[in-house]
Amino acid sequence: MNSVYFRCRELIYSDHAINQMFNRDITTGDIEEVIRLGEIINNYPNDKPFPSCLVLGFATKRPLHLVIAINEPESKCVIITAYEPDPKLWAENFKFKI
Repeated sequence: MNSVYFRCRELIYSDHAINQMFNRDITTGDIEEVIRLGEIINNYPNDKPFPSCLVLGFATKRPLHLVIAINEPESKCVIITAYEPDPKLWAENFKFKI
């Protein structure tokens, strides 16, 4: 599955994510849109305490990356961070680093 949407019945925002969202003008609506329509572009299965992934999505045509830790047994997703990928560091489609 290339989406986290059906795996996230509950969203939990880390303190770091909340701070970064505030600093970067990213709303909870933006996060929800990326989760609903975005795609997983990288997996981090060994992250602790839960495996995580990098999700790419667009909120009002703005590209966003989310790092999300997924607690599969409880269907809870922890938003670790959110940012707009720098076009100088990412390929045109924002899926691959240059």
